[in-house]
Amino acid sequence: MINKKNNKLGWLLTSPYLIFTVFIFLIPLGFALWLSFTDWDMMSPTINFVGFDNFIEAAQSTGVHAAFFVTYKFLIVFVPLVLALSMLIAVLVNALPKFKGLYLVAFFLPYLSSGVVTSLIVNGLLSYNGTFNRFLRNQFGLQIDWLGNPNTALVIISLMIAWKMSGYYALILHSGLENINKTLYEAAAIDGATRKNMFFQITIPMLYPALITVMILAVGITFGIFTEVYQLTGGGPNNATNTWQMEIYKEAFVSLQSGYASAISLISSVITFMTVGVFRKFIQKWGESNGWT
Repeated sequence: MINKKNNKLGWLLTSPYLIFTVFIFLIPLGFALWLSFTDWDMMSPTINFVGFDNFIEAAQSTGVHAAFFVTYKFLIVFVPLVLALSMLIAVLVNALPKFKGLYLVAFFLPYLSSGVVTSLIVNGLLSYNGTFNRFLRNQFGLQIDWLGNPNTALVIISLMIAWKMSGYYALILHSGLENINKTLYEAAAIDGATRKNMFFQITIPMLYPALITVMILAVGITFGIFTEVYQLTGGGPNNATNTWQMEIYKEAFVSLQSGYASAISLISSVITFMTVGVFRKFIQKWGESNGWT
């Protein structure tokens, strides 16, 4: 029999989250859904309902097509990169005899840095008269347009975000490493296993709970990239770094097509959830093959 007093207390304790969900998520989502069926620019006194025209236009838009493919390019470059960096940091810090917390905090600090400030610094370093380009010109006679080349621009932005996020993800992975039973390594060493064998056969499988968290977070990040792209390339060159968020921003605040931008944002949300779901299924299958249920 459920105690009514405890039941009311439970609703009271969860009410802040429920209120937050309603006002910050559900109401804006409903408004965006309604807006996507109109041509309203958020300023005009007249509102015309256009049905699915915004969605049809988005499906035919070169900007939306670019955002779709660019996001997966970022995913291919960024996710393995940040996983490798965060794993390296976690393993190295875990091997330290002391001051682990101090090093973890030091690696975590970039996560707290402003994306705008970081982008401005990188832009200054990689500009034509920047320190790095002057060094390449003077020493090797090289002149590379880092942010004007589609391939290098995407890699640089991926590196920036990986640098920022790797310390945060390393904290999660380090927590997983701390929870691995050390007797597993002792037994493997007695059986003659090498460090490489122990890393791939014990460490990686036992890190499944932490790895699935980090991978889902990393995949989600790729669908929300905006600040670095806005500051460094504006989605260029030739839409080579035009992410979903950048396309939504341009349509909503530059072209003043709020209804159309809402349609793009809803399409982006669906694709994001589908992609995260697919990744989650694959990771779960891998976990199940290693004994996790």
